[in-house]
Amino acid sequence: MSASAPFFADIADAPPPEAVIWGHAEDGTRLRMAHWPVGPKGLVAIFPGRTEVIEKYGHVVADLAQAGYGAALIDWRGQGLSDRPAGLPLRGHVGDFAEYQQDVAAFRTLLDQRAGDAPRYLLAHSMGGCISLRALLNGFVARACAFSAPMWGLPVSPALAQTVRLATATLGLAGADMREIPGAGIKFRLWENPFDDNELTSDLARYTWMQDQVRRHEALRLGAPSLRWLAAALAETRALAQRPAPALPAFCGLGTRELLVAPDAITARMADWPDGTLAEYPGALHELLMEQTETRADFLQRSLALFDAH
Repeated sequence: MSASAPFFADIADAPPPEAVIWGHAEDGTRLRMAHWPVGPKGLVAIFPGRTEVIEKYGHVVADLAQAGYGAALIDWRGQGLSDRPAGLPLRGHVGDFAEYQQDVAAFRTLLDQRAGDAPRYLLAHSMGGCISLRALLNGFVARACAFSAPMWGLPVSPALAQTVRLATATLGLAGADMREIPGAGIKFRLWENPFDDNELTSDLARYTWMQDQVRRHEALRLGAPSLRWLAAALAETRALAQRPAPALPAFCGLGTRELLVAPDAITARMADWPDGTLAEYPGALHELLMEQTETRADFLQRSLALFDAH
């Protein structure tokens, strides 16, 4: 771990963090991480989704603190203020999802140093749900876990998935697999995409707040993923689907209007999770923690109840 890293308090609406620091993955990638004081009930490690940044979880951190929990967050490689692909700062890209597990290892070092033996819990959203499931299977320490629309599958047909794999392999030979996925448009540019066209939340005020964050601080913006990222995501979700759930209490929330991840993969996983519960939220889109107040409050309350019980 190294020197202090920037934190945009003006857009976070969060309690003051105890520290925001630079860490490094094993391959040298610089990562921004933040943590808040460990609460009397322990600490929640938050695994954000694709495009998300530490500041976006300011309201969640405040809610956790009020409930007696500290929090820790990371900007995954390729987003937030962590290192991005050279020359393509808006392109979401990794060559393989195993790279994210290097980020997890650095994050775990931070937790070990700052949280010590305090009870630890995990809260993950979307791509963070995919990364965290692999981390849990690899031994990441948590007493219980909560997932918001986890990316355990993508709404891509088998035929299209095969096309993506073949195209990526061919383009990779020419170094062209970092081009953005075909058809990517304004939906991948939060700072421009109108509310009526968004697939994230049905709450206008929270959508406007998210847009304001990346409009005021351009360094936090992220656009469409690369073809290689998509191929890597499909490979990782396919591999994880073959693994049994970890022996850990779990709660998962899913909106009935989910469009960005595959609901059938979520329902299948939770049906086989021995100590897992799935709640579906009528009318909700992808981001339950940024949704209408009733949905958001219920998801958070159920997550906290699970943590409190363990």
